[in-house]
Amino acid sequence: MSYQVLARKWRPRNFSEMVGQEHVLRALINALDTNRVHHAFLFTGTRGVGKTTIARILAKSLNCETGVSSTPCGTCSACREIDEGRFVDLIEVDAASRTKVEDTRDLLDNVQYAPSRGRFKVYLIDEVHMLSNHSFNALLKTLEEPPPHVKFLLATTDPQKLPVTILSRCLQFNLRRLPQDLIQGHLQHLVNEEGLVAEPAALHQLARAADGSMRDALSLLDQAIAYGGGKLQDADIRSMLGSIEQTYIYDLLQALTEADGRALLQQVQQLSAQVPDYAEVLAELITALHHIAILQQVPEAYDEAMGDRVRLSAFAQALSNEDVQLYYQIGLVGRRDLNLAPDPRTGLEMVLLRMLAFRPAEAGPDTGTPKKKTLSKPVELVSADPVTPVAAATPTETAPVIKTPVATGDDWAATVEKLELVGVLKQLAMHCVITHKDGDVLQLALQPGNAYLHTKERQDRLQEILSEARGEPLRLSIEIEQSSQETPAEQALRLQQARQDAATQAIRADATVQKIIETFNASVDETSIQPVD
Repeated sequence: MSYQVLARKWRPRNFSEMVGQEHVLRALINALDTNRVHHAFLFTGTRGVGKTTIARILAKSLNCETGVSSTPCGTCSACREIDEGRFVDLIEVDAASRTKVEDTRDLLDNVQYAPSRGRFKVYLIDEVHMLSNHSFNALLKTLEEPPPHVKFLLATTDPQKLPVTILSRCLQFNLRRLPQDLIQGHLQHLVNEEGLVAEPAALHQLARAADGSMRDALSLLDQAIAYGGGKLQDADIRSMLGSIEQTYIYDLLQALTEADGRALLQQVQQLSAQVPDYAEVLAELITALHHIAILQQVPEAYDEAMGDRVRLSAFAQALSNEDVQLYYQIGLVGRRDLNLAPDPRTGLEMVLLRMLAFRPAEAGPDTGTPKKKTLSKPVELVSADPVTPVAAATPTETAPVIKTPVATGDDWAATVEKLELVGVLKQLAMHCVITHKDGDVLQLALQPGNAYLHTKERQDRLQEILSEARGEPLRLSIEIEQSSQETPAEQALRLQQARQDAATQAIRADATVQKIIETFNASVDETSIQPVD
């Protein structure tokens, strides 16, 4: 048996199998069930959104041997023949190949004759906007006074090209582009039905590339199955589609977070070796910023298909909400204007540099110049056995003091908080623990899963900040190794979870809430519970 492509194998055969377009289906179902079916329908919309599929289901509903209804049986000879494309009273025409007036007249010559087998003679004219003006005039005469046994189903991707006289005689339904999450959900369903396994990120890529077209999505799924030998993995799909590896996007975001223009241009240099579509690079960056904004504002809406949650969460904490929104807007405008740049790479570089140039800076009260942030409170590394500080700051000094020596049990989390670090530097410190302190040498351990946060430049900067806070030079060493100690990040997560559990328990035990649940047979959406200070 020959292979049947997924777009044909899984083509909906009744209205209940349709994905999306509920606004169109509701009107058609009501019309069929109340026997108030217009003589001419016009279905408009971009490719692959279901125009001809809905038209064929409508033809079945009109000619099913069980009677006119919105639920054709699918088993009678009329339903089977329509599904197989051989029903004599369903006349399908591709207007793109039959534009001459002679073709239209030949088509309409038999309109006056009763249907051979069915209840109605149905004319399905696809891409109807391709007809010539004379052909439209010939069609108009029939649309004005159609025989009772004839129905016209017209489909087009470009309704603006249809004469007003044609439009005014049809019920017009505009089919919308399908949302990405709806396409992804349907692809997941088909993958399950086909007995395949797919990474959510892989289906996310396919749904995005489909650009609102379910037919394109199924064609891409067919291609992906062949490309990956039956395995649907994110890396393979990106390679097939020519998409940019997310690591490049994360590296660009890292440079933006650190406001490092040199690193930005270096990343673009490395990226250029892949000969990318620079508009696609911007699109990926904009998408990543969207996911970061979700993690900042509505973290419970995060989906695994959005990308590496650990990396994105780090950016969500390191970047301010304002920066993310600014970068997103600059990216959108830059992508629109990319073709105006001397060359695409130059355009991408200017968009990235513009993000840095317009990044808000904290200004002084009078001069308008950036104001350096200073520590307002002394910082102490509190030891299990407090000792006398080696160097103490006088009340007039701005440099805080760190007590030494430091034992492994020191409260590193409190130290990080008092240092008032920001951005990726704070994330680096938050995922470290103190493992050793000997004189002026402080050794930290960074969890292997967060090794990407560590660079020589960041270690040097953290050492500089700690030295300033201590009042004398401190040598800092950061090793990538697992530790049994709780990091400040883990501590914060534990405390946050404890507060969340306490809030949830309080809601569960609340007498008023229990009364509402009993009275209205209600339930509590625990994902909406938030602890209040």
